[in-house]
Amino acid sequence: MNKQLFALLFLVVFTISCVPDEEHKSISIDENLLLRHVEILSNDSLEGRLFGTVGHKKTQHYIAEYFDSLGLTPAFDSSYYQPFSITLKGEKRNWLFPVSDYEDSSVQIPDTTITGANIVAIKEGLTEKALLITAHYDHLGMRNGEIYNGADDNASGVAALLTIAEYFRDKSLNHTLILAAIDAEEIELEGSYYLSLNFPIDINNVVLNINMDMISKNDSMELYAAGTFHYPHLKLILNQLKSPINLKFGHDDPSNNELTDWTDASDHTPFHDQGIPFIYFAVEDHPNYHQPSDTFDNINHDFYIEAVKLIIQAVERFDVELKEEK
Repeated sequence: MNKQLFALLFLVVFTISCVPDEEHKSISIDENLLLRHVEILSNDSLEGRLFGTVGHKKTQHYIAEYFDSLGLTPAFDSSYYQPFSITLKGEKRNWLFPVSDYEDSSVQIPDTTITGANIVAIKEGLTEKALLITAHYDHLGMRNGEIYNGADDNASGVAALLTIAEYFRDKSLNHTLILAAIDAEEIELEGSYYLSLNFPIDINNVVLNINMDMISKNDSMELYAAGTFHYPHLKLILNQLKSPINLKFGHDDPSNNELTDWTDASDHTPFHDQGIPFIYFAVEDHPNYHQPSDTFDNINHDFYIEAVKLIIQAVERFDVELKEEK
């Protein structure tokens, strides 16, 4: 073979082989700040971010202040807050105020109305078509004197949401980004149902919901993307992503007896009910799920950083590939 031709072919093959790594390296985020967000949101001082508590309200303030620091547009006139009320009765009331927390187990807790809030910001795109990015910030609070900090569930998703907001703040996108920190996910998805029925823009313009709920705890570098069973064209886009993460599928097929169906498992559900396609990024349940051991020290930091970079890469690809949707 001609030496010059061989050299040319070698150069072409070498260049192609380097493309995936270059694409992956192009996602540059402040990794320390990402982890710091998780550490703050899962700190003991927030006492588990239980709906209606002081720690819960501190969390709202932290998210809204960060959105404001990025210069993002408030979704509701001049406010990032979308307040709503829940009247807790029966099982919902007993879940929020467990009788076991009281010395007198015969105490009767009255029906209680509590106000929560979704915290929502907008990053304007070139069109009115929108990508909705969601992560819930509430958790379980305290039980029997122990704090359920919820680092993976779901400080990890909220920290990713804040990092995505910062990453795309100054970038030009085809789609408008609706960045929503959702309340009351742990109370039968009350916050996301409220948002879906009281959306800040025409909800028919939303072409995709990307939901993040538990994305930081896995020992095998495995992250699941649910939703592609219902919307197969999204899997073709996700398969383009280049990452050390092993992106897996299957938690959305009701006929799959080996994996649980996550179609109705988190805040993407109300939007899916309205016909909005979704991708739900999550890890499988682990021993720390809904336990006091779900702490910042017990998440997988390296895995989590790569998971967030993969999700950012997914947002970029969806912004390009879905620009003709609806």
